[in-house]
Amino acid sequence: MKRVLLVDDEEDMLVALKESVKRCGFAPITYKNPLEALEKTNLSDFSLIITDMKMSQMNGLELLSTIRKRGIFIPVIVITGYGTVENAVEAMKLGATDYIMKPFSFDSLKETITRIMPDDELEMVAESSVMSKIIATVRDIASSDISILLSGQSGTGKEVVARYIHKMSSRADKPFVAINCAAISETLLESELFGFEKGAFTGATERRTGKFELANKGTILLDEISEMAFPLQAKLLRVIQEKEIDRIGGRLPVPVDVRIIATTNRDLLTEVRQGRFREDLYYRLNVFPIKIPPLAERHEDIIPLAEFFLKKLSIKMGKTFYLSDELKEHLLRRKWEGNVRELENLIYRIVVISKSEKLFLPEFENISNRANKDHFEIIGSVKDMEKELILKTLKENNWNQRKSAMILGLNPRTIRNKLKDYGIKVWEMKELEKKHN
Repeated sequence: MKRVLLVDDEEDMLVALKESVKRCGFAPITYKNPLEALEKTNLSDFSLIITDMKMSQMNGLELLSTIRKRGIFIPVIVITGYGTVENAVEAMKLGATDYIMKPFSFDSLKETITRIMPDDELEMVAESSVMSKIIATVRDIASSDISILLSGQSGTGKEVVARYIHKMSSRADKPFVAINCAAISETLLESELFGFEKGAFTGATERRTGKFELANKGTILLDEISEMAFPLQAKLLRVIQEKEIDRIGGRLPVPVDVRIIATTNRDLLTEVRQGRFREDLYYRLNVFPIKIPPLAERHEDIIPLAEFFLKKLSIKMGKTFYLSDELKEHLLRRKWEGNVRELENLIYRIVVISKSEKLFLPEFENISNRANKDHFEIIGSVKDMEKELILKTLKENNWNQRKSAMILGLNPRTIRNKLKDYGIKVWEMKELEKKHN
C-alpha cells in the first residue's frame, strides 16, 4: 500500500487528513512537527506528501524547499487557509505538485490525490446496456487521436472513463495528465497549462514546465472545461490548432503532441449561446462527444458498483464485506442524486460503522428516508435563504468570490455556479453599486 506523509501542527486537521487519506486507500503517516518529520522519516519511502502552509516550527514553503533541496521529487500538496494566489504561486514555483485552499471537502481532496496518484488498476463496471455501449464505443475510438468531450452530471465517473480511454489507447505507456480548470484561478491556470520561463515575472527564478509539455506524447484531461475563463479559451484554441504552446515569457513556441479529453457537467452548447464559451473551441473539443448517464439511468450497475467498492475496502481492511438483501433493496430504490460518488461514499460510511462483515441498512439511512417528505416541503425556503446569505456575504466583501467562499465554508467554484444559476453577473452588480453610491 502506498504511504502518504501528512504534516500539520493542528491536531484536528491532522486527524481529518489521516482519515481522508485512509479512505482514498493509502497508508497515512502523521507528524505535527515538520522538523521531526524531516529527521525521523526517509522521505523517499513515501508516494505523496501533504503539508499545511502555516506551521509554527517551519512553514509549508520552507518544508517544501528543504524536500526539493534534498533531491526528493515526489509529489507534494500544500494546504493553506491563509494564502492568496501569491502563496499558491510561490508554492508551485518551489515545486509543489498542487495546492488546496481551506476549507475543503473530502471530495476535493480525494480528487486532487487521485489526480496525482491514480489507482494502479483501473476497472470499468458496466453491467447496464447503456454503459456497455459506451465502453464498446470507447474501445473503438481509443486508438485514434480524436478529441473527446465527456459530459454528464458531477459524480458520474467522467474522469474514470477518461483514464480508461488513455489506458486503451496507443499512448497508454505515455503520461496521463489531468488538471481541474475549475479549481485554479485564471492567472495560475495559464502558467499551469503552458508553463513559464525564468524571469517571466517577479519571482520566476527558474523555468517551469506546464501540463501540456508534461503530457507530451500522452493524454491531457481538461476537467470541467466550462469553467475556463474566456480569454484563456482563445489560447487553448491556438494550442489545438497549431499543436504548440507558448510558455509565459517565452520567445519561441514549443511543439506538443497531446491527445485532448475534456469534461463538463454543463451543457456547453448552451454556454456558447449565452456567450460564456467560445463556439470555435466548442467544435474543436466536441469532435467525438460522449455523454455519461446518471446512476439513475444505470440501474443494473448499482449493485456491481457497490460490490466493487466493497472489494477494495475488504482488501484494505483485511475483511470480506458483503451486502445483505435488505441493503441491496435500499440501494436499488434510492434516487442517487450524487451518482456514483454518492454510492461510493455511502458504502464507505456503512462499512465504517458496521459491526459485522454482513452489511445492513444503518439507522441514519432510515432516519433520512423518513425525513425526505419534510425535506422536500422546506427545500424551497432553504434555497431562498441560501441565496440571500450568499448574496449578502458577497456584497459585504465587495463581491470577492474567493473571500466570500472562505467565509461561508464553500468552494469558490460553488459560488461561481450559484451566481450563474441566479443569473447574476458580478461586474453588473459592482456597476449598480457604483451608481447608487
